Amino acid sequence: MAASDLLRPALLAAARSPRMERTVTKIPVTRNLVDRFVAGETEDRAVTAATGILDTGRFITIDYLGEDTTDLVQANGTVSHYLTLLSSLAQLAPAAANTREPRSIEVSLKLSALGQFLPRDGHKVALENAHKICSAAEEAGAWVTVDAEDHTTTDSTLSIVRELRQDFPSLGTVLQAYLKRTEADCRDLSGPGSRIRLCKGAYKEPASVAHQGKAAVDDAYLRCLQILMNGQGYPMVASHDPAMINAALQYAAANGRDVDEFELQMLFGIRDTEQLRLIDEQQHLRVYLPYGEQWYGYFMRRLAERPANLAFFLRSLTSTK
Repeated sequence: MAASDLLRPALLAAARSPRMERTVTKIPVTRNLVDRFVAGETEDRAVTAATGILDTGRFITIDYLGEDTTDLVQANGTVSHYLTLLSSLAQLAPAAANTREPRSIEVSLKLSALGQFLPRDGHKVALENAHKICSAAEEAGAWVTVDAEDHTTTDSTLSIVRELRQDFPSLGTVLQAYLKRTEADCRDLSGPGSRIRLCKGAYKEPASVAHQGKAAVDDAYLRCLQILMNGQGYPMVASHDPAMINAALQYAAANGRDVDEFELQMLFGIRDTEQLRLIDEQQHLRVYLPYGEQWYGYFMRRLAERPANLAFFLRSLTSTK
């Protein structure tokens, strides 16, 4: 077993540990590394970063970091933040030439940050809050995609997505290939007008619900990707893995998809040179751009995903005086 396979569960567990959060956030060098993956803590910093990315021909999806809230005031505050952000982004969003043309600007939402876990009426509150954001995004000329979280939220999340799509047919959602249920979800959600972001998965999940190990997850990703490319929706291929990207391009060509019928996605701060190379090859590529003060959980999941990220972090620690 690779060292990364041993480290990943520990890092994912640490992502949900308040004690580890207090420890990691107090290390001075952490801030410098976080800036590699997170576009600052303020809306101004996020909009500045977004403008720079758009100027290179890439698309963006912006995530205001936060999750697992059980406080109604905090959930409503997250909604207000997104509404203000979308007002700023409206100035950057060009009008789409036609309904088939992808929108260059998108926001990503975590329903748990919108009240999904509230002890009373969590589903209803999250639905209403997401509806407000979707309405503002439509006015701003932006798309919205609902992020995936751990497997215990999947049924609730997809239920809310289906309700929202009655009013906002372009609403996207994320499916995680490592979950054993995802092939069926891909078939169910790959109809006309659907937008599915397929990622491998970034949470610690038990073997009863999720494939374990890189090879099994890679195989599951390819099966899910083929289902989406064979479908009638708009696949969004979220991966930094060259094998997955090459497969996506091959599947798209085999299904006669043109450049406006799918896109590739990568994270802010990862494989920037490759992102620009793909743009030069006339592919659509969207950058997932997170920002905000609640960066810890996101940051730890990025360390868990790639050994190179963790090695970079450890070198930074040992080189600090």
